[in-house]
Amino acid sequence: MSTTDLRAAGTTSSGAVSESTTNACRMCMPLGASLAFSGVEGTVPFLHGSQGCATYIRRYLISHFREPMDIASSSVGEDATVFGGESNLRQGIVNVTTVYKPKVIGVATTCLTETIGEDVGSMLRRAVDPDTGLAREFSVEPPILVHAPTPSYAGTHADGYQAAVASTVATIATEGETTDSITLLPGIVSPADIRHLREITDGFGLPTTIMPDYSERLDGVTVARYKKLPPGGTPVDQIRATGHARASVTIGGLTTPGVTIAGEVLAARFGVPHHQVPFPIGIRLTDAFCDLLTELSGNPMPEWLLAERGRLVDAYIDGHKYVAEKKAAVVGDEDLVVGLSAFLAEIGVTPVVIASGGRSGKLAERITACAPELEGRVEIMDDADFTMIQKAAEQAGIDFMVGNSKGYRTTRDLGVPLVRVGMPIHDRMGAQRVGHLGFRGTQELFDRIANALLEKQQNESPLAYSYM
Repeated sequence: MSTTDLRAAGTTSSGAVSESTTNACRMCMPLGASLAFSGVEGTVPFLHGSQGCATYIRRYLISHFREPMDIASSSVGEDATVFGGESNLRQGIVNVTTVYKPKVIGVATTCLTETIGEDVGSMLRRAVDPDTGLAREFSVEPPILVHAPTPSYAGTHADGYQAAVASTVATIATEGETTDSITLLPGIVSPADIRHLREITDGFGLPTTIMPDYSERLDGVTVARYKKLPPGGTPVDQIRATGHARASVTIGGLTTPGVTIAGEVLAARFGVPHHQVPFPIGIRLTDAFCDLLTELSGNPMPEWLLAERGRLVDAYIDGHKYVAEKKAAVVGDEDLVVGLSAFLAEIGVTPVVIASGGRSGKLAERITACAPELEGRVEIMDDADFTMIQKAAEQAGIDFMVGNSKGYRTTRDLGVPLVRVGMPIHDRMGAQRVGHLGFRGTQELFDRIANALLEKQQNESPLAYSYM
């Protein structure tokens, strides 16, 4: 989470290497895990580590989603750092169980507890053991305990998210008779995108479990009385059934080597067929996603979705003169920038700088696969920071940037628009309602890009154009 992380880092497709990270283009693994756990019904995210980590992550997510979010902590201090934090963890689980009465507690580790070598898996097994557990010591029966190892120095917030989803299905999913349902694993997207994905799979007539689903918990309605556990989230019974679903579909899934994704867990443990597709942004990637849904369901694209596709094509025709031959920088999570880059290439924009804080080592390969016309024409940065990004964007002479609000300072220095997508967005309202996926999300994004360029042209013109 720190803005300065002194370590060898950052490589580009041209071979340049940064000696240190300044203003990193990523967040920490426990943050991503907390987000994923919040998408499971009746779950309290719990950080085994210092109180400060929970406070910072809570503030960060609240600022993006504009919703209350409780994240518990074992509050590991100096004594526990030296002698071990198991008693803090046990007392914390007891407190959370007593106060919230959750169905699941999602325990993620922080840098501190990972560095001192806490064996959290063994601690949780002792917590539920009939002889050594919390029921005997405190007369408190704990809920389902899920553990995700999330050392920030080993990955990004996207890795922490995927690790938490994988740990959840590994802990809860069970064998059984194969159902007609599929499991959709969407990666880090907005609540609006999750709702739209549900709408799309319903349109194909596919019974679907979306895991995790924080669309209601992090974009809810106003209620007269605060609820400790907001409604919504993927039900535990549905997570159990993911072990005997007919298939799983991972949207995105680029992770640092060593981080397993949930679809791989379901395939390895239960033999559930696993499919993996890029984020469906733009026409060709959304078509690919819909082709997979047709294959799984046996049904063609629904008429309303076909109409949305037609309206998007029409928008491309109407607006191509405003966006064609522009140059952009694309910044964000690896899965997101792959989809965004393919979309920009599709509308005639060259994403001359493509950057992510991710460390999968597969970013360039995946972009080439999704948008082969970009090969050799763009600078692709793994494990990037904003110092590297700004330098590359300045040299390339970009017209605009697409990315999260951490890119604001760069675009301000360069005098170009920032079209805000992804996470975090702290300096604008509505981040939870920004659509990115499908023909509808692409339509919103296309309009925002075209309008940002028109606004810049108007603001810089001495002629005060009102008709463009």
